Amino acid sequence: MQVNRKMAVLGSINIDHVLQVPHFPRPGETLTGNHYQQSFGGKGANQAVAAGRSGASITFIARVGNDDIGQVVIQQLSQDNIDISAVEATDDAATGLAMIYLDDRGENTIGIYPGANALLTEEYVQKHQQVIIDSDALLLQLEVPLPSVLAAAQLAKQHDVLTVLNPAPAQPLSNELLALIDIITPNETEAESLTGVAVNTDDDAYRAACVLHSKGIHTVVITLGSRGVWLSIEGQGQRLPGYDVTVKDTIAAGDTFNGAFLCRYLENTDQQEAVSFAQAAAAIAVSRQGAQTSIPWREEITDFLNQ
Repeated sequence: MQVNRKMAVLGSINIDHVLQVPHFPRPGETLTGNHYQQSFGGKGANQAVAAGRSGASITFIARVGNDDIGQVVIQQLSQDNIDISAVEATDDAATGLAMIYLDDRGENTIGIYPGANALLTEEYVQKHQQVIIDSDALLLQLEVPLPSVLAAAQLAKQHDVLTVLNPAPAQPLSNELLALIDIITPNETEAESLTGVAVNTDDDAYRAACVLHSKGIHTVVITLGSRGVWLSIEGQGQRLPGYDVTVKDTIAAGDTFNGAFLCRYLENTDQQEAVSFAQAAAAIAVSRQGAQTSIPWREEITDFLNQ
């Protein structure tokens, strides 16, 4: 295993407030929850934790509020094999917040207050540009300002840093940004948002991937939930089945996949094997509850694959 190749993750930090309910409340309906949990989350932080626990050499670029919970988050991240030198607190906003409903099927709906994540500006990216320049790969998501994501991707392109975008939450993206991306990792909803192709079948996944390739993206990895992953490299695609596990909570599935995938890929692994490794990590995560509390360590993933 090669662990000296460096990864940077730029993204969000949230505190997740998770309420388990029988079903999602309808307008005007009040539900009594079965279970409540507060945990650390945010797509950026989740993916950084997944990469760190998978064995990556990783630096995280992010912001928290100058509040008690922000300091606790930073301390926790440092225990997950993450370099936190580019995680700074601000007096101008509270740490980001996510309100999550989790239903009995393990599905979730989420509302987010950006807080300090909104202050991860282009200037902040420039302040920590050396982290990106010194990395072999950069992993991005969309819970921080889009101009900052673009600035980071441009910087990575200028310095031949592999750039991976998890285009979540789904939103319109410019061709300018997409042309800077080497690997994109949407789920079915995000793929449809970017391409206009509803991804219900393998043929749909193929067509959606072709649209993304036409934007200049070399590798398309569409996560299909229980159906597995559609991996397409320069238009050559195939579906890779996932692992059959009992699903308890899907909150961190995609984030776990992304962090684990890039970690394994940077170990000079082909993309198909990296996908399999990431699918195993995500399968472990969905069999547990919570966001970062569900993300497995390297040894757990290896044991899962050996079973």
